[in-house]
Formats: sequence, C-alpha cells, structure tokens
Amino acid sequence: MEEDAGERSSFVVGFIENRAKEVGVAAFDLRSASLHLSQYIETSSSYQNTKTLLQFYEPMVIIVSPNKLAADGMVGVSQLADRVCSSTKKVIMARGCFDDTRGAVLVKGLAAKEPSALGLDSYYKQYYLCLAAAAATIKWIEAEKGVIITNHSLLVTFNGSFDHMNIDSTSVQNLEIIEPMHSSLLGTNNKKRSLFHLLKTTRTIGGTRLLRANLLQPLKDIETINTRLDCLDELMSNEQLFFGLSQALRKFPKETDRVLCHFCFKPKRVTNEVLALDNGRRSQIMISNIILLKTALDALPLLSKVLKEAKSCLLGNVYKSICENEKYTAIRKRIGEVIDEDVLHTRVPFVARTQQCFAVKAGADGLLDMARRSFCDTSEAIHSLANKYRQDFKLPNLKIPFNNRQGFYFSIPQKDIQGKMPSKFIQVVKHGNNVHCSSLELASLNVRNKSAAKESWLRTALCLEALMDAIREDVSVLTVLSEVLCLLDMMVNSFAHTISTKPVDRYTRARFTCDGPLAIDSGRHPILESIHNDFIPNGIFLSEASNMAIVMGPNMSGKSTYLQQVCLMVILAQVGCYIPARFATLRVVDRIFTRMGTMDSLESNSSTFMTEMKETAFIMQNVSHRSLIVMDELGRATSSSDGFAIAWSCCEHLLALKAYSIFATHMENLSALSTMYPNVKILHFDVDVRNNRMDFKFQLKDGSRHVPHYGLMLAGVAGLPSSVVETAKRITSRITEKEMNRMEVNCRQYEDVQLIYRVAQRLMCLKYSDQDEDSLREALQNLKESYIGGRL
Repeated sequence: MEEDAGERSSFVVGFIENRAKEVGVAAFDLRSASLHLSQYIETSSSYQNTKTLLQFYEPMVIIVSPNKLAADGMVGVSQLADRVCSSTKKVIMARGCFDDTRGAVLVKGLAAKEPSALGLDSYYKQYYLCLAAAAATIKWIEAEKGVIITNHSLLVTFNGSFDHMNIDSTSVQNLEIIEPMHSSLLGTNNKKRSLFHLLKTTRTIGGTRLLRANLLQPLKDIETINTRLDCLDELMSNEQLFFGLSQALRKFPKETDRVLCHFCFKPKRVTNEVLALDNGRRSQIMISNIILLKTALDALPLLSKVLKEAKSCLLGNVYKSICENEKYTAIRKRIGEVIDEDVLHTRVPFVARTQQCFAVKAGADGLLDMARRSFCDTSEAIHSLANKYRQDFKLPNLKIPFNNRQGFYFSIPQKDIQGKMPSKFIQVVKHGNNVHCSSLELASLNVRNKSAAKESWLRTALCLEALMDAIREDVSVLTVLSEVLCLLDMMVNSFAHTISTKPVDRYTRARFTCDGPLAIDSGRHPILESIHNDFIPNGIFLSEASNMAIVMGPNMSGKSTYLQQVCLMVILAQVGCYIPARFATLRVVDRIFTRMGTMDSLESNSSTFMTEMKETAFIMQNVSHRSLIVMDELGRATSSSDGFAIAWSCCEHLLALKAYSIFATHMENLSALSTMYPNVKILHFDVDVRNNRMDFKFQLKDGSRHVPHYGLMLAGVAGLPSSVVETAKRITSRITEKEMNRMEVNCRQYEDVQLIYRVAQRLMCLKYSDQDEDSLREALQNLKESYIGGRL
C-alpha cells in the first residue's frame, strides 16, 4: 500500500487519554498490514512511556482527539506529539470517532486470528481506550487511502509494547542502539556505528524493520528467546542449511512483505470520472503486485527443499506453516491460469513496464490485445527514430534510456558532439559526461507509448479483478508468509551472517534463568570490538546476594564503555542472538535504565544537573525487581557534598530492591557502601602510574584501588601552573587520610556480617548451578572449611 515508503516508517498511530492519565494507543502499519494496541498508565510527568512508543513507531501520521489539558495540569499526549514529532502530520478527529464499541467490532472482524485467540472477549473492558484509538485510526485510513480493509487480514497484537523489554528513549540514545552519538571515532578515520548498523545486513526492507523493532523492544519470554537461539545453533553448526537458506531468500523480491499486505486492502468502488487521473497508476501497482506475488510463490519450492531437513523448532514450524500449506499452491495455480508463465518480477523500468503490459495471457481480452499492439508499435518507432538520428547526425553512441518519470530520452556522450547541438534536439541537459535531451518526434511517440501502456494496464486490471478477489479470500496465509520471510531474513542474513564473519568461538550463546545471576565471562563491546582488534574483554557477575557493582577508575579508564557494553550484550541476548563473550548466563531483564552523559537541555530550560535529576527520578519511579540500571557519574553536576549525598541515597534505595545496578563513579567515598552493605561489590579499572603518567590497562579488577591524584596528573598535562597543582595535592592528601581512617573503622565493625553474607552468596550461586550431586557435595565441604578457617 505504501509503495514508495522504502525503509521510512509507514505507521499511522492513534492516541487517546483519560483523566486518570491512562493512555490508549493504536499503531497501524500500512506496510505489513498489522495493528498494535497498547494501553498503560503514564507514570511520569514528561510522558516518558508515550515518548518511547513515539520513538519506536516513528509515525508518518498521528491521530488525536481535540486538545484538552490533562488532569493535574500535566502535558497531555496531544501537546507531547507537537513537541516530540513536530515534523509529523497531525490529524485531529472528533471525540465521537474514538468509539471503543465500534473498535471492538472492527478488530474482531479484521483480525487474522480468532477473537478468542486474541483474548479480546476478556480484555474488552480493560483495553477500551486502545480499542477507541483503533476505531479512529481505521476510519481515517479507509477514508484517506480510499480503501476497504479485507476481513480477517490484519495481524493484531495486544499490549505489544509491554510484552517485551522496555527501553526508554533516553537509554536508546545513550546506548547507541539505533544511531551513534558521534559519527566518527576520535583520532581515527573509522565511522562509528550503532548496534542497528552493525547487524543491518538484512536483504528485505521488512527484515530491516523487524530487526529495528527487536532491538528497541527485545523479548522477555525465555521460551521464545531459546527457540531463536536453537535455530541459530543449527544454522551455525550446519553450513549447508545456512548457505541454502541464504540462497533461497535471495529468490524472494526485496519488497515481498509490502506487496503481500497490498492484498489486505481493497479499493473502494468510485466512479471513473473521479479516478480518471489515478486509475492507470492503481492498475499498474496492482499488476506489479500480482507479478511479484507470482515470483515469491515460485521461490517457495526451493525454500521448502532447504527447510525439509531442518531440526530446530523455529525452522520446523516455518516448514509446516508455509511449505506444507496447500493454499500457496492453490494461489499459484490460480495465478498461472491468468498470468503468462514467462512474466517475472524485475526492477529495470522499461522491462517492468513491458512485463506489466503483457502479464495476462494473450486472447483474454480483444481490447487489451489492441492496446498491446499499439504499445509495441510505438516502442519500435522510438527505437527506429534513435537509429535514424544516429545516421543523420553522425552520433553512433547515441543511446535511448528510459525512466518512469520522463519516458524515453536521448543520451549522447559529450565527446561525440562537434560544435553546436542540432536544432532538432530540445530540453538539453548536461548530465556528467553525457548530454540528455529529447525531440518533438520523441515527445509525441512517448505520449502515444504511455497512453497505450496505460490502456493496457486498465484492461489488464479488469481481467485480474476475479483473480484479486480469489487471492483476498486466502489473504491470511499471505500475512503469515510475509511475517515468516521477515523473521528468516533477520535470523539468517543478520544474526547468523554477523556471527559467521567473526573468528570461531568469539560469540557464544547465553543461558537464561528467571531468578539467577547476570554472569558474563570475558565480554566485549559488540560495536567497538569490530573497530579495535585488541579490545580488552571484561566480565560481570551480579546476583540477588550481590546486586550492585560500583565501578571506579580514573577518567578515560573505560568505565562508560563498560556500562554500555553490559547493556548491549543483554539486548543482543534477548533478541535471540549470540553475544561477544566466552560464557554468559542471564536473568531476563524487563527494563533497562541508563543515566549517562552530561548535557544541558535547552528546549526544556533544564541545566545539566536538572536533566540528571529528572532522568534519575524517572528511574526511581519506574524501576522493577527485574530491571537493569546503569548510572555513570551520578551527582557530579552539583556541589561535591550534595552530589555525594544524592549518589549514596540512590544506591541505598536501589539496594533495597532486587534490581541489578552498576554505578560508575569517581567518588571514592562511595566504596564505604561495601563495608555497610554486603550486597555491594567494588570494582576498579587497572591503571599503572609511572613518572606522573597513567598507563590505562582497561582491565576490570575486584576491590577498590586508590590512584593518587589522577585528576591532578591530568590537570598538569593540560598545563595548569605547577604551584597550583602542588597546593591541590597537599589539600587532597589531608582529605584522603581522614576518609581512609573512617573506612578502616567501618571494615572492623561490619566484618562478621560480611563473612556470613559471603557464605549466603556462594550458596545462592550453587542453588542455580547445574553441577552433579557429588560436585555439589564437594563444593559445600570446601565452603564449610573456608568459613571455619576464615578464608572467605
């Protein structure tokens, strides 16, 4: 339906909210004929959840009800859309269009699945707002696009956004998931890429869009994640299957997913006078789509042959649902009765136009045969005219290219033109080393050729009406085919391809648990390791008994990169891909929160510190026990005492939860948390100091390490006067001495509690291990001896 959308968004999104700050969302994808419904209560004054959804969908149109201020003077969805999506078309529809009863009826009738499978009957009262948004969205699409949506053709999902991991828009930017924050790496000519760009080796536009959607909303269901990983295991261990699938997917046209959804929309019956200008184009698109569908169905036997021996559950289900479904054979047979067997999908403009004119078998319609004859005659006359001009004007290299906008035109190399251009040629334009032009004779023939082609399309469209209606009866199987091809494209051409280009054993499969630890051994940054061959790997271990890590180290030692690395590996694992590590076991994360970077927000009139506090407040209000929180330098944008107090109290708040948290800080005083709270782990990045110079090792090690005066060393390198640096050293030495004495007292005070907690932590790890009984008994005996001997 959106034939020229390319990779741009094709979402039309409807929003409505009530006085309780509950928001209903209906997102209709014109490209894949899918409807995504979400309903939630906004928990932040900045409408962060809605902002995240807007970033996810990137809508081409936003539909809202007439603007009224939300309760308690909050911003309101309509005003948020104005601010966040100022360049997006906004449509205001009457409140009466947002009818939840009408929405429920529409969704029941249009959904490809049975209403009971969707849970619509039980969810009707709970999801009344998103059903109201769906009613307005569908009404606008049918009126604006002049179509009727075919019954039982839409892929409908309920509450889709929150069945997946939630990553807010700030974290998407901080983690560089879709776009890099900086286009190039400092000191190199290498372009910095995002995680999306790293994996974007998909062949179809639908596969690319599915990849983007998965990175922004990774999976939470362990069974689904493991199903994808099982498929990836088979692809990585069976080269014949991997390369066979790659070749089979190449046979499917790039636009297959868009064209298959075209059959979900039926044009409204309108008089020929109204559609006189647009009829030819509509007919051409319809013919092109049937040719493309024929090409896609012709590619199914090869896909079936490759998948026949597949063992994994995902590929086995694809084989059963696509390759063993007789409806595809029936559709292909029906197409073969009307469409000529020699017709194939092509992207070359004139060849495509010819294929469209001759798509229907000869003899089906007398007027169509006459129009085709006229098309052939004018095409031959155009090429004869080109031959005549070559001889008359001594232009042996004159060519006659074609494009859809101009039709035929002349292209003459500049070196062949001696002196002035002959007066016969008009519309002369220089184009590189060639001159593009036309003539009155060519213009006249172009008009006749285009008219004959248009007549052929119209007559062909009439011949294909019965075929289109027959295809629409089985449109649900085309929706399934579109979905399957996008998923295979992502799994084979993105995930498997990316892993296959890396050295053996560089990527590994992560194991998942519901309540186990987050443990990664020798993890690497997925983006930076492709740029730096000598990237230093680092691990992480967080569990319920040790749910917070405080990472210390000088500036530029690798703290921010490490935080980003952990989050990106979790995201990669939960989309069903291998991760760059030696070993990994993960607890499923439901939300990722980040507080990174220091920048003023001029548009919201917020200072660096105010922006920092707003982001921190959002985290504290929305964190759950399965969240992953990474915070970089919290509190550094205000006074040292206030900043330290805020960082300490935030740590204490998060320690009371089961969420996993990683703090990066320069505040060495925060390491005192580990003496009071046994579930705090202190880590540091190793640095060698020689001759007042720092040698960064980028290696993460346990415990804290005091690197004296590293800030002052950098200040000296920057050119600060030596007298100023020396005075600063004396002052900081006195402060550090007092802090060290205080920490020693704390260590002695809490030593017994720390010992007991370390025993509990080891027992928790053994609880989730998969060792045999004898190994567990041995580990427990060793733990007992270590505890008695005080060696823990």
